[in-house]
Amino acid sequence: MGAAPSTPRGGARPQDAAENLMAAFVGEKPYPLSSDFWNQLLELPLTLQWPQDRVLQACQLCAQHNYHTNHLAKILIHLVWCLQDLISTSSGSATAYRKSVNAAYISSVFLKFIIENAKGANFEELHLNLDKDEKRQCDLPTDQSIEVFIIRGMLSFVGSSDVSPRTCLLHHELLNLMLVAMSTQLCSGPSPGPKDVHPFIDAAMLQESGVVASTVRKLLLNFITRPRFPFDGSTYPFSPEGNQSGVLQRVGSVAANFVLLPYYTFNYLLSSSSAGARSPLAEKSLLVLLVLVHYRKCLVVKSLTDNNLGDVDSTTYLRESSSFYENPYCKALENARDIQFDRVDIEGNAHNGPLVRLPFASLFDTLGLCLSDETSVLLLYSLVHGNSDFLEYVLVRTDLDTLLMPILETLYNASRRTSNQIYMLLIILLILSQDSSFNASIHKLMLPSVPWYEERLLHHTSLGSLMVIVLIRTVKYNLSKLRDIYLHTNCLAILANMAPHVHRLSAYASQRLVSLFDMLSRKYTKLAELKNDKVIKVSADQIEGVSLTEDMSPEIHIYTDFLRIVLEILNAILTYALPRNPEVVYAILHRQELFQPFKNHPRFNELLENIYTVLDFFNSRMDMQHMDGEWSVDKVLQVIIINSRSWHGDGMKMFTQLKFTYEQESHPEEFFIPYVWRLVLAQGFNFSPHAINLLPVELSGDDALSGEQGEQIV
Repeated sequence: MGAAPSTPRGGARPQDAAENLMAAFVGEKPYPLSSDFWNQLLELPLTLQWPQDRVLQACQLCAQHNYHTNHLAKILIHLVWCLQDLISTSSGSATAYRKSVNAAYISSVFLKFIIENAKGANFEELHLNLDKDEKRQCDLPTDQSIEVFIIRGMLSFVGSSDVSPRTCLLHHELLNLMLVAMSTQLCSGPSPGPKDVHPFIDAAMLQESGVVASTVRKLLLNFITRPRFPFDGSTYPFSPEGNQSGVLQRVGSVAANFVLLPYYTFNYLLSSSSAGARSPLAEKSLLVLLVLVHYRKCLVVKSLTDNNLGDVDSTTYLRESSSFYENPYCKALENARDIQFDRVDIEGNAHNGPLVRLPFASLFDTLGLCLSDETSVLLLYSLVHGNSDFLEYVLVRTDLDTLLMPILETLYNASRRTSNQIYMLLIILLILSQDSSFNASIHKLMLPSVPWYEERLLHHTSLGSLMVIVLIRTVKYNLSKLRDIYLHTNCLAILANMAPHVHRLSAYASQRLVSLFDMLSRKYTKLAELKNDKVIKVSADQIEGVSLTEDMSPEIHIYTDFLRIVLEILNAILTYALPRNPEVVYAILHRQELFQPFKNHPRFNELLENIYTVLDFFNSRMDMQHMDGEWSVDKVLQVIIINSRSWHGDGMKMFTQLKFTYEQESHPEEFFIPYVWRLVLAQGFNFSPHAINLLPVELSGDDALSGEQGEQIV
């Protein structure tokens, strides 16, 4: 190929011109910012086809020569100038749009290659610098870095420009470029360190509050409105001829497989035959938002040279002694307010950081439609955890089934979801269950049917009963498949928060609740028997016996705690809501033999005293009945309902109500940053596996994308 990509044989003159311009861009001769070369390059229709090896060679040449040509920085600067022209005029010209799209696309291809193949952690190969004289000649701010100037230009356009059939493609290419620019995170380790260098996303963190607020607002509005436009060549600033692909289309996974040249992007973005409500622009907007919101820039408080460190591991010390700059995008999301009602105006309270106004009603409805998508689940988590106004809005909605039904359906199909998605959904439910009004209202909302529940027909069941059923089913699935302690704990914590507010729990939900105790007690008994067997064998094989016994003891303690929580759940229902839950009383009466083996257990006896007080009361009332023939379910229920009216809780011990709340661990970024990028990769962002240090590169299947959730409840 020589110093530049060779001209294809038999090419027409316009094609030759395009080849020569691209060859000049990746060549060794530097072109100044003021050169007309840039206008010629960016006005190309880009209708040539290059094979993958040609594009790879072009990327290699660009990376080789960029250190003295600075062409990557220059084309990005020209992109910003084009965007500024579009912002400053009410209706930008077709040429300006074409140049902007081309600049964004070409930049993303070469930028991604350089990031993937950077030899050091500082990404010096980007060479995002110009000498001061050239900056002055082109009216560039001399007190501002090139990356800050570039990011400000892109975010300003995204935040201020409406998405329309004319601008949709440009917005899509800019969001693609943003993901590429921020993908330096993939090259860093899972724990952010003070020496990590991420030029573009760090530059995004330095933007003024107005740019931040408008960006967050527009990205969320894209998610809400889910823009989809039918393709109409006359609507767009340019239309490629025929069905030819562009000059950089055949880049392949080596350089920029995930971004395709405009014509293919038209078909992907704007086809009227796209399935359902899928909106690539909405999906890309949400990914960019999540990357921005969950980024953390690390700084170190103390020096590692402290003489008192001794033999402390340097990585551990760095982790524990570091803190993070405040993320303005996270703050903007937390400060988002409903466009229909703003408590600030009424109470006069000031809020720190930028203020974003959104239609909460539309956001709520859109989330309800999109929760099958893992990125939407993470957005919902980010909102209910960080934004108290949105959480309050959710809690006062009377149609909670809009959110809860897709959540419960996803939990029902847990085997087909990633473990991280299940964790996120359970944490969302845990946060909601911390509110007593939520726990009360879900039992008042009746569902005519639950078509996706296959084990049995569920007709006219309450949303609260369905939630109990699905949570218990999730515990059973976890016990048999995942065996994840955090998942057990989350499910039981939600049930414990719900328990005092249970109202007319259905027969099936009541049976499932008692069967949960049965299932966990069987597991506990099995572990206890195995432990006892090993203790007996200690004298025969001292080392083996002690080792196995010690290994098993923590698991026994865990299941002891689980059983105690289930007993506390039953106690809370019987103590605070017995007259309203005859089916729970019936289920306990029907399976009362399950509790006998634990009656004298030191961890359970005080809780079982209340259960036996209830059993004794209703058993005695049953004995007082003179029945002709055998007892039926309806007859037993009738006795329970009648005698519940005279139940006053005499002899019941009052225990402190269990109240579980959710807390992030001290370093949530170690979970969320890799998790967000897993989602980016899962949605088609191809990145060279050898360059990824943030997460495991084996990305085959959901299990490979799932990792251990770094969250806890207290």
